Amino acid sequence: MKMKAIVFDNSGTLIKRYRALKNIKTGCICDYMNSMDIVDYTGNRALVVLQTDPAECLINARSDQTLYQFITRNNVKFDVSYSSGDISNEDVLNDLKHDNSTIKDIQDSIMAVMEKKYNVQICSGSGFIMNLDTGKVEFTITAGGKIFPEVIKVINELKKRNIEIFIASGDRKKSLEELAKFISIPHSNVFGTASTKRKQEIIKELKEKYKVMMVGNGANDILAFKEADIGVLTLQQDEEVPEKVSNASDIIVHNIEEILDIDF
Repeated sequence: MKMKAIVFDNSGTLIKRYRALKNIKTGCICDYMNSMDIVDYTGNRALVVLQTDPAECLINARSDQTLYQFITRNNVKFDVSYSSGDISNEDVLNDLKHDNSTIKDIQDSIMAVMEKKYNVQICSGSGFIMNLDTGKVEFTITAGGKIFPEVIKVINELKKRNIEIFIASGDRKKSLEELAKFISIPHSNVFGTASTKRKQEIIKELKEKYKVMMVGNGANDILAFKEADIGVLTLQQDEEVPEKVSNASDIIVHNIEEILDIDF
């Protein structure tokens, strides 16, 4: 009989996420738009996550330098977290050469999150949404989070049941390591900045050893839901979820604690 494993998404699943986006064209900051919905809405877009600390590195960087200058001068790593097509890091960097968006645009989104008292260390951090058809950055984005109050109880109970716990998320790697430390799971069980396809691959690999439940809350979890033995959509973030996401899941819960009642 196979051992059991649960793979959690992070933002909106283990933590309550607060997201601030700056519209580069208008200069406005908004917190009501879903970054994945923006990527899916039209065109050839990509959500790019910078693998650097928003609260220390980005907020203190020289604000007038372009994103391209900041990334190349400081050898900053980045990953495509979610996209509407097959987009490489090289494609992103080539387009950034001709874009005028600056570090201040990201700093504005960081300040909006910090003012709301959300922790940018346990969520995706900062990045941008780029339109690959126009070669332009359309939004900068920062996300922070607060761990849902039931999470520690759930994690401790799963450990008692000898269920292995993993995290696979599109969030920044270091932020997930901070979360792993907080909930006391090995860093080796954390898969950071995992794209939609990568999440599916992770589930497929784990199924060789485990019976796997995937718990997530968004469009980037669809392939993982379908690959897992059981896919669980959680609505605790209290955001509108596209029908294609709910259709891909086997079970829908409204609180992370409800997964303890699922027999799999």
